[in-house]
This record gives sequence, C-alpha cells and structure tokens, in this order.
Amino acid sequence: MIKKILIGILSLLLIVFTLIFVFGYASDLTVDELKASYGQSPSEFIEIEGMQVHYRIEGSGPTLVLLHGTASSLHTWNGWAEVLQDSFRVVRMDLPAYGLTGPHPEAKYNITDYVDFVDRFLEALSIDEFALAGNSLGGGIAWNYAISHPEKVKQLILVDSSGVPKNGSSPIVFRLAKNKILAPILKRITPKSFIQKNIEQVYFDDSKVTIDLVDRYYNFALRTGNRQAFIDRSRQVYTMEINNLKSIECPTLILWGQHDEWIPVEDAQVFKSEIKDSQLIIYENSGHVPMEEIPNETAQDAREFLNSKVK
Repeated sequence: MIKKILIGILSLLLIVFTLIFVFGYASDLTVDELKASYGQSPSEFIEIEGMQVHYRIEGSGPTLVLLHGTASSLHTWNGWAEVLQDSFRVVRMDLPAYGLTGPHPEAKYNITDYVDFVDRFLEALSIDEFALAGNSLGGGIAWNYAISHPEKVKQLILVDSSGVPKNGSSPIVFRLAKNKILAPILKRITPKSFIQKNIEQVYFDDSKVTIDLVDRYYNFALRTGNRQAFIDRSRQVYTMEINNLKSIECPTLILWGQHDEWIPVEDAQVFKSEIKDSQLIIYENSGHVPMEEIPNETAQDAREFLNSKVK
C-alpha cells in the first residue's frame, strides 16, 4: 500500500514538473500592471462589498447595463459600446472573480450573490431603471435579476444565456477547475495555448481569435486572485429555477450563436418558450459570444429591439 502511495506521489510530481518544463510557471499580474493596458479612461472604479469594481459608462440616453460571462470582462462588450453609445448610456462592469475587479473577499459566487452584487453596484451609481443584457453567466444573472427586480428592468436581452439544467459534461476548463488534484497545479501553470483553445471553442470563426484577444483573456486570468476565484466559482452548485422564467414581464430579446459549443442552441428555444412574447434571433455565423464575434450585427439587432420595445 505504501509503495502504491509513493508511486502515486512520484507520478503526480512528474506531471507537475513536466507541466512546468513544457509550459512554464505563470506568475500573477497585479492590478496596477493590468490597469496600464485595460483600466485607462473611460474606466472608473468604485468600492462595492470590499472590492474595487472596474466599470465603464459611455454615451447618453436610456441606460443599458451589460453583464459579461465566465472568465471574461467588460471588454467583451467593446463592440456594443462603440455602436450603441450614440443613443444609449452604456454601463458595464467586471463582475466579481473576473477582470480588474478580481475575487470577492468572501468568495460569494452563487447566482443570488451576483444578483445582489449587481443591485448594489447599480444603486451606488443611482441607476434604478434600465435595459439589461447578459451573456452566458451574465445572461443567467440578468434573467434572475429581472425576476427579482421587475420594477427596475424595462427590457431584457439574453445572449447565449446560462440557466437551462444540464445532464452532460461541462467544458474541460470547468472540469479541470473542479478536480482537487489538478486545480492547484493549474492555478500556477496556465498555458496561453490553453486559453487560446478555449477562446477558439467559444468562437465560430477562429480567424477572429487575434493575438490581442488571447492576450487580454490570458492577462486577466493571471490577475492576482482570479485563478483561485475561477476555481471557487466553478465549484459552486448553481441552481436556477427555469420555471420562474414564466414570471418575466418585460420585453425580452434572445440572441444565440448557432455554433455555440458551450451552451447548445437548443437552449434558446427553451428560453423562447418559457418567456412570453419573447423574440429570438439565431446567428449562423457565430458561437458562444456573438456580441463579441459579430458585434455590429448583434448590436444593430439590439438597437432595433431597444427602440421598439418600451415597457
């Protein structure tokens, strides 16, 4: 028995040293280091729940709040902000565990925690009526927020939203984060090639996965505390009451990439059937992040919806 344990330990050490040799040790990046590239004007910071929350407000008009997905940041909405700020006040932030905001001091990453965080953030900015859009995790937060605060959300846009229960396996990045043996290793050894592969999974057209895009996702992954936060969040047991979608009263637009490898396009039909009078658009030329992959097309569809659907 002791011999088997020793062999197991030696094998694990061999894996660790092999990973270090092949991929190298990836040190954390400080917030100050990252601010130079990703936190300049119009970026601002506000203290919420013990975090310095990174956010941006651009444009003027009716307020549109944007929530990003897992392992992403407010920059995923750059295209929408550029297109829509001529007619809307576009508000976006790095959610806890991600971007420059980084980990929550109490590791509060349940869906209700995120809903509460978004509400505290918006209250701090005196924003009480708005349209709300979210992608992936951000979509799950958005529709749960719309249910909890129907008086505040005037219109809702779900972009490849999370929330439909899954029986199959999750993407490999989440499985690795949940593995008690591999997670501590990956917390220190984060190959850029691994980040690139995950981006290529969420994109349909790999030619759009640029060096700058990979660098952005990679650098934010290395933000001090973000790798542990990703592990902590991945181990959360998410329970979203999909039946509650029937209670959503505000006009709702559902956008989905036909080639989404993370959340199947079939889920779009679930949201469409559960949310009354909702509108669905499926994009043949996109994957999991259509607002990032085809920003102009999706932003124009969002504009048309927001201008025509007033609660």
